Amino acid sequence: MFESFSIIFSIAALFSVINYKFLKLPNTIGLMILSLMLVIPIIASKNIFPEFYEFFCNVVIQADFKTLLFNGLLSFMLFAGALHVNLGALAKERKSIILFATTGVLISTFIVGGLVYFAAQLMSIELALIHSLLFGALISPTDPIAVMAILKKANIAKSLGIKIEGESLFNDGIGVVVFSGILLIATAMGEHNSVEISKEIGLLFLEEAIGGLIYGLVLGFIGLKLIQSVSKNPQLAVMISLAIVLGGTTGAFMLHVSAPLAMVVAGLFIGNKVNVDENKNPVQKAINSFWEILDDVFNGILFVLIGLAMHLLDFNMTYLLLGSVAIIIVLLARFVSVFLPYSLLKHTEERPIKTIAILTWGGLRGGISLALALSLSESLSGTVILFITYVVVLFSILVQGLSIGTFVKKIYR
Repeated sequence: MFESFSIIFSIAALFSVINYKFLKLPNTIGLMILSLMLVIPIIASKNIFPEFYEFFCNVVIQADFKTLLFNGLLSFMLFAGALHVNLGALAKERKSIILFATTGVLISTFIVGGLVYFAAQLMSIELALIHSLLFGALISPTDPIAVMAILKKANIAKSLGIKIEGESLFNDGIGVVVFSGILLIATAMGEHNSVEISKEIGLLFLEEAIGGLIYGLVLGFIGLKLIQSVSKNPQLAVMISLAIVLGGTTGAFMLHVSAPLAMVVAGLFIGNKVNVDENKNPVQKAINSFWEILDDVFNGILFVLIGLAMHLLDFNMTYLLLGSVAIIIVLLARFVSVFLPYSLLKHTEERPIKTIAILTWGGLRGGISLALALSLSESLSGTVILFITYVVVLFSILVQGLSIGTFVKKIYR
């Protein structure tokens, strides 16, 4: 795994230089485009240089996308992102963020799952309803990594930015819990009755979601006190912040609580109490610089992996068609899942439909959706779900990600 990680890191560094000097795109998008371009000669070499092809296949497989993301990269990037989110601004938008991250995810899951199921039947693709709902659950949460990376380059209002950013930070943890609940139903069908399954899902939610939030608060409080106790030693403060993420993530796995939610809460608590963005003292400067660099490095690795993962797909024209239909379904579900909760809230803006439109187009999907799709076996329609997930993620990052800035300007013209 170390060899694969080293190769992907080196590719990410090289592509970052090429993007910086020539493409001048947002780094994550530039890296993904260059990775997709690299896939072309890799696929072309399959019959001519089979050893070269097998080498790159092994690099991606041994990197173990799902394990790498959920057991490592995700915690680091969520903590790094949360450090810079203003808790006061987040509190002002708490109602909309909570509704989007919970109700919105559930609404989208069932809309996407139901419509993709019917689309698959029309195309004579074998896809059970419960498996379609799994796809709905994994594709409904907006990806905080993709969202925060792209939003840095998009000139949008602060209140709107905090809605998108806050939602994406929390709804991935909720989305994973919803996905796990549906997966539990899919694997337990015929073995347990509905009452037993309902109890297990309820316990799963309490353990993962509520437990993750409480654990993150405790972790953040302890971490903050330790950082404040070494206020004259910036290197030690950085080491403590790193230990919070490493040790905290391991602890979350042992306690069976949501590590992503815990890291978000811990990052918010520490970032706002230490005020890392102010850079007024050495500790603030050190923590800010360290986590910004680490965030950029891991973002690069993740988006290179997303691009390289394409050559592991078995191309199927019918699946491609279903994936294209899924793009429209996911956008429609996103609009409805934003519109319904948003209509329950009071708004100061004259035309809230503009905000809803931006929230719809700015809800990007990324590595989390792919990692969950990769975890599905063939008995759970893993091949078809992975293919259509990749199509949606590709469209989301390349089309929505590249156009969000222009889209905002046109909306507010």
